[in-house]
Amino acid sequence: MRRVGLGDPGKHDEEVQAMSTKLRPVPSDGTSPAASTLKQKLFFVGQLTLFGIVIVQFIMMYRSFAMAAACGGLVDAGMLRRQSAYSSSTSSLPDYYQTTPEIFPGPTPTGSAAFLAETNPAPFASTAFIPNSPLETQVPIVGNTDNGNIFQLMGQLSHYFPNPDGFGVDEYTFPENASIVQLNMLARHGSRYPTTGSGATKLAAKIQNYTTGVLGDVTFTGNLSFLNSWTYKLGAEILVPVGHQELFDNGVLHQYMYGHLYPNTGTKIVARSTTQDRMTQSAEYFLAGFFGLDWTANATLVLAIENSTGIFNNTLAGYDNCNNSVTYRNTGGTNATNQWASIYLADATTRLNALAPGFNWTVTDSYNAQSLCAYEEVALGYSDFCGLFTYEEWQGYEYSVDINFAGNNAFQSPTGRAVGVGYVEEIIARLEHRVLNESVAQINVTLDNNTATFPIDQTLNFDFSHDTNIMGILTAFGFTQFAPVLPATSLQANRSLIVSHMEPFGARLDMEVIETPAPLNGSRANGASYTEGPPTTYIHFVLNQRTLPLGVSFPACGLRDDGWCELTTFLEVQSASLAESQYDYACNGDYAVVPYGTLTDGAPLTNETFTA
Repeated sequence: MRRVGLGDPGKHDEEVQAMSTKLRPVPSDGTSPAASTLKQKLFFVGQLTLFGIVIVQFIMMYRSFAMAAACGGLVDAGMLRRQSAYSSSTSSLPDYYQTTPEIFPGPTPTGSAAFLAETNPAPFASTAFIPNSPLETQVPIVGNTDNGNIFQLMGQLSHYFPNPDGFGVDEYTFPENASIVQLNMLARHGSRYPTTGSGATKLAAKIQNYTTGVLGDVTFTGNLSFLNSWTYKLGAEILVPVGHQELFDNGVLHQYMYGHLYPNTGTKIVARSTTQDRMTQSAEYFLAGFFGLDWTANATLVLAIENSTGIFNNTLAGYDNCNNSVTYRNTGGTNATNQWASIYLADATTRLNALAPGFNWTVTDSYNAQSLCAYEEVALGYSDFCGLFTYEEWQGYEYSVDINFAGNNAFQSPTGRAVGVGYVEEIIARLEHRVLNESVAQINVTLDNNTATFPIDQTLNFDFSHDTNIMGILTAFGFTQFAPVLPATSLQANRSLIVSHMEPFGARLDMEVIETPAPLNGSRANGASYTEGPPTTYIHFVLNQRTLPLGVSFPACGLRDDGWCELTTFLEVQSASLAESQYDYACNGDYAVVPYGTLTDGAPLTNETFTA
């Protein structure tokens, strides 16, 4: 029988009307009196039965309504999620709380998955991209005469934006009759709160110690007067709201770009992240963007342990397995940043110190204030710290991040290659359709020697990592276009390594495997054309929606217009990656510290070749 509900008064009234209908005499149709009496009795019994059922349903409905009313003040989103998770067609949960399974879903036919990576006729993200803008960015900046955006000058703390300049190669439409057969994506987590103990938190503590009188009474003036009532509102390390959005949007983007690669056969793909909260949530928001809220029906998330109290083999946080990467041996970038900050922030420090009598505003405070601007912007949507600096000083900040990454995580670091080489080995194994059974670098053999946790024939592979780890991975691959030394005493305008273009919050590196029916001509300026030869497989690297030209860093690939490389050639080049990283020596060796700029290959100098 149809359920009587609060939302269907018309039907309810009809049933009540039926209950109150009087018995009518049996028409004279020639039946015997006995038969007529029997029919009347049966009809009466039927009405009684109907009345009993309706009364029972009414009581059940009333109990549900009463319980909902009593608990109304306690119902929250978490309860509803739990209710939906345990709902079923036989549940007593009221219809208006039940989301799974859907009771009245309406039409639900789906269409074909998008494949914009192959079908997009205009893959030029920087010329038409309209970013989501929940953050307030209209901040007056002294010296900003060309309508520049300081929020794209914040290095690894920049809210995600596609690389606006590219990496030195043109973008081309996908050639006819070619097919993308596999995608390996490596993504960074979304925008977050500051790291515990970072410079931003130290400046916040110093300000609060003065404004509360712990270290003395200070009254800030001028542009710093906001600090007289300012309070620190940031958490630590977990994602902020726009960080959720960055990863969700990334998932939606990848559904449009590569959704066609999902087999949709009822099988689940394996995605990988780490146990750190912001890492796990980043993966979950991405997968929700790609698949929808029911992503667990389509993907299994494998989490590598990331914990400061123990070292676990983990290629997605490779620095944890590389001792020297977090010691004094690997501080060239930090030293270079300190040197450059004393130069580009000299005027700002003098200016701000004059507005904070008795505070002793230092260069370090100026630098940390710039970081606080970046963190408050993504966490709170606006920051008064941002307008304290000129546009030129923001350009200086971006450069300070670039030399920091170059010296601590890339080609000027003795552990640059070593930190990322474990992940490179995993990519090689995937491309060669094999598991890994040897514990080298940061390889977790337990996970990587099992196709249940390390699939070897998956068309979509989604991995999630950290900014410095991804920079180490790019270094381990050998992208030497980012290797030139950046001086620590002057800003080098024409440079390839710009961290905000490579590792903003929500960054993503897409590695496409492409099959063509014949060799594709490397000269694409006049259109795509095939040459004589057998079917060929290529690999194409896309970092933040712009092509990374493989031929620039790997001469064996050739200087193709499209930046592609034949897969066999690329694998040959990468076969030396582990040896070039000098993993054991780089991570555990006892070698001398060298000045910033001495190293150019992301690996330590050997004792034999080093001279003071």
